[in-house]
Amino acid sequence: MLEFEIFPADAAALLREKKVRLIDVREPWELATASVAGAMAMPMGDVPARAHQELDPDEHLVVLCHAGVRSLNVTVWLRNQGFEQAQSIRGGIDAWSREVDASVPRY
Repeated sequence: MLEFEIFPADAAALLREKKVRLIDVREPWELATASVAGAMAMPMGDVPARAHQELDPDEHLVVLCHAGVRSLNVTVWLRNQGFEQAQSIRGGIDAWSREVDASVPRY
C-alpha cells in the first residue's frame, strides 16, 4: 500500500508522466492566488458529495492544499471510502512552490 503522503518532487514527476490525477482541495480564492496546472479543483467541503461521482477508486490520486493538513485529512477520508491509491502532497502548495516550481506564488 502507498504511503499516505508523497513528497512534492515525487508527485511532480508522476504528474509529468501522467501517472496521477492531482486534486486541489483548497478554496476558490486560494486557487485564484496560486495553482498547479492541470489540477482538478474540488474544495474540501465538496469532496464527500463529489468523490464517488467524479473520481475513480482505482486511480492514483494526489491531493493538494496549502500546507498539507487539509489534503491529508481528505486523503484519509478517501482511503476510508475505498480510494486506496490516494496520497497527500507533504507540505502542500507551499512546499510545491519552494521545491518544485518557484513561479507558483506563496501566500
